[in-house]
Amino acid sequence: MFAPAVMRAFRKNKTLGYGVPMLLLIVGGSFGLREFSQIRYDAVKSKMDPELEKKLKENKISLESEYEKIKDSKFDDWKNIRGPRPWEDPDLLQGRNPESLKTKTT
Repeated sequence: MFAPAVMRAFRKNKTLGYGVPMLLLIVGGSFGLREFSQIRYDAVKSKMDPELEKKLKENKISLESEYEKIKDSKFDDWKNIRGPRPWEDPDLLQGRNPESLKTKTT
């Protein structure tokens, strides 16, 4: 009795025919994506090896300790050396003679 009236309303009214299913798809899709995303993040959390996790906890490296290691280094006399491109010979580019290198190694 009530169903034919609802079906007639769906056919006549474009908002009910197109808008309501679209809103249901958007809202339902957001809930579905949230669930699938949560599964993905839960799987990533549990993949760490226990031995590796133990090593990471034992290793106490801080920014201050690394600074103490390099604070006395002299960076005034460094030389910027460009690396070779794939088509260039690295020995010629950096000022080394490839013939002298070959004679030293053989």
